[in-house]
Amino acid sequence: MSICYLDGKFAQLSECRLPVTDMAVQRGVAVFEAVRFYDRKLFAADLHLARLAESAKRAGIAAEKVLPLLPEIFSAGVKTEGCPDEGLVRPFITGGDVNDKGRFPEPRFFVIFGAITKTSEEERRRGAVLVPNRMERPYPLCKSTNYLFALIPLSSADRLNHETLYMPDGEITEAMTNNFFLCRGGKIITAPVGRVLDGVTRKVVLTLARENGFVIEERCPKVEELAGADEAFITGTVNELLSVVRVGDTTIGNGKPGPVAAHLYRLFLANIGRWLSD
Repeated sequence: MSICYLDGKFAQLSECRLPVTDMAVQRGVAVFEAVRFYDRKLFAADLHLARLAESAKRAGIAAEKVLPLLPEIFSAGVKTEGCPDEGLVRPFITGGDVNDKGRFPEPRFFVIFGAITKTSEEERRRGAVLVPNRMERPYPLCKSTNYLFALIPLSSADRLNHETLYMPDGEITEAMTNNFFLCRGGKIITAPVGRVLDGVTRKVVLTLARENGFVIEERCPKVEELAGADEAFITGTVNELLSVVRVGDTTIGNGKPGPVAAHLYRLFLANIGRWLSD
């Protein structure tokens, strides 16, 4: 069951509507976040809200009046009857009806509270397979709702594939909904913020990795490095941390989830409480 906060009240998601005149519908103008909650406690909510504010600013959406309302709505929503104990809070800020030459002065917003489709234990044992996407992700620091160009390569791919991986001009940046990490030569290599979205789970995992002695190299891995990598993994709100065993036709390491990803995932699960808030 999902509930939604819209127009000043909570309601069943099925009862909520967005006008077809909204720029989210007309031009794909909307930004959003996905905040995980565990036992009705929010995970790194402050980091998500800061990123949402930055996304709105970069999209030209005047969200100054919306953003201060969200912490209280989040806290009330996860305590509302019908909200699951574990799931996602997804705030959306749309462009509204007015397009002033790329500025959107009258935004709408709504917040969805619902269950989460967790990564299956089968995929955790097997590892994820990513589909190459040879383009650059547009405006990587703006978390937009427009995922079309990341979804297109999946339409003709094997149904077991997890999602697409941006690989422009021989470099690897990020996956469709996750940050990407390559383990090679005793280092964990991941693209720098600016080339990729400043992932909240990415930030948490890098903090834990550094605290536990891992060497981090922030640069875009080369596509040619995939074949010689020891292992790879992705991080994100839904997947938390998940091994990657193949990208396109290239097998990573021995084709099985590796020890670095397993160790970091254990650290992540053991330290979730450090980033939880009511």
